[in-house]
Amino acid sequence: MTDDQGGVGREHPAPMVWAFVVRTAAFGPPFAEAVVEVGERLHGDLMADALDSGFVLAAGEPPRTTGTVEVGAGVLERLVLVGGRQVWEPSGAVGVSPGWRAAAEERGGVVVILVPPGTWPPGLMGLAPEERERAFTEALEEARTAGRVLHGLVALATDP
Repeated sequence: MTDDQGGVGREHPAPMVWAFVVRTAAFGPPFAEAVVEVGERLHGDLMADALDSGFVLAAGEPPRTTGTVEVGAGVLERLVLVGGRQVWEPSGAVGVSPGWRAAAEERGGVVVILVPPGTWPPGLMGLAPEERERAFTEALEEARTAGRVLHGLVALATDP
């Protein structure tokens, strides 16, 4: 799991947190997930862009969307939504692991999970790895159960 602060490619930067997770699947190769939390000020804009791209409430299988995650040189470059009309970019380098990228390439896409502000538990990155995973999973499940999480399967675009 990676915890990175960033901003969006809009007029005014807003705090963003990204986590990149590889989840095993009951059948087939693992899934690459990107969990995104944006600050309160732009959360509504991100949700609207995601809905316009085909994201749905996180229950069951994520639908294919018009979104794309662009990755180059081992870093996330941007999340592109609404058929390429809305771009959400980190303000700094947000690295992705080779394992995450391989899972995304093998599955032909990335499951993007959009969570509401405040989902990340305070002090998460200061916890031991197993405690961090437990706390993160619990917070994500709580937000999902409350109907506050959207998800969708987006395409992966990589630099050669």
